[in-house]
Amino acid sequence: MGLIINEWVKIFKRKATIIMLGLLVLLVLGGAITLNIFNKDDAKPNSNWKTELKAENKQLEEDMKSVPGDSAKNYMKKSIAENDYRIEHNLPEDHYTVWSFMDDMQGVISLVALFTIIIAAGIVANEFSWGTIKLLMIRPISRVKILMSKYAAVIVYALLNLVVLFVLSLIFGAIFFGFGDTSPYLAYTDGHIVERNQIMHLIGAYGISSISMLMYTTMAFMISAAFRNSSLAIGVSIFLLLSGASITNLLAMKFDWAKYLLFANVDLTPYFDGNALIDGMTLSFSLVMLLIYFIIFHVVAFLTFVKRDIAA
Repeated sequence: MGLIINEWVKIFKRKATIIMLGLLVLLVLGGAITLNIFNKDDAKPNSNWKTELKAENKQLEEDMKSVPGDSAKNYMKKSIAENDYRIEHNLPEDHYTVWSFMDDMQGVISLVALFTIIIAAGIVANEFSWGTIKLLMIRPISRVKILMSKYAAVIVYALLNLVVLFVLSLIFGAIFFGFGDTSPYLAYTDGHIVERNQIMHLIGAYGISSISMLMYTTMAFMISAAFRNSSLAIGVSIFLLLSGASITNLLAMKFDWAKYLLFANVDLTPYFDGNALIDGMTLSFSLVMLLIYFIIFHVVAFLTFVKRDIAA
């Protein structure tokens, strides 16, 4: 704990850390103000919602006959099932509420990932750049514990940002949009609609969306420890964070082995929507692949850090 606290002091002594937290607060507040302006008309009640949903279902059924790809068809099936459930159980869609806002703010997790990557990329490499690594090495503490404390500090920093994002989204969403009728979240599971508690759904959704952040952060940490270069760690990790999914989608169109790539498995949300990125992929398969990559990243990081000649 003493080592972790020491790393936290180092992290928060940097002005960039405070600036990143400030940017996160401003982004959520700015998003609430902007969406409040664009969703004012959404608060008006709609007495013809059942008729509109029936018409939408009819159009979706027509589109399903011509649309290519199983992914698009599965999405349409989900929309039809949800509309039918709302009509049958008399559950009109709420106007834009705090739950809608919190759902939209999941996209900001990518920014949190960016901030965390920057911290992870520098937490080891900067010790070598500044020459402070020797001060750590002369202490009667193993290198494994030193590196573990640095990684733990990064993960706690990531969790702090996620909690800040979640709480701010809840607070600003409640202020600007209200709680609505607190209708349940309708999840599409195994071809059926299941009602779930909104807050529990959002906690799970934020957690699932954070898996990619965990993996890219661990990769940045590994590059930082292995190559002692924060710029390389930041550059590679951010590039893959932004373009990894696109590259994987292109490869998946022609090659089945694309499903073994890290980027094909970091996003688990399609499994909960009934769509897999590549045929044959399952939730358990992706979890196993993520665990393998996670272990590889740590093995490389710890082996290179423990065996490195500090004097060199």
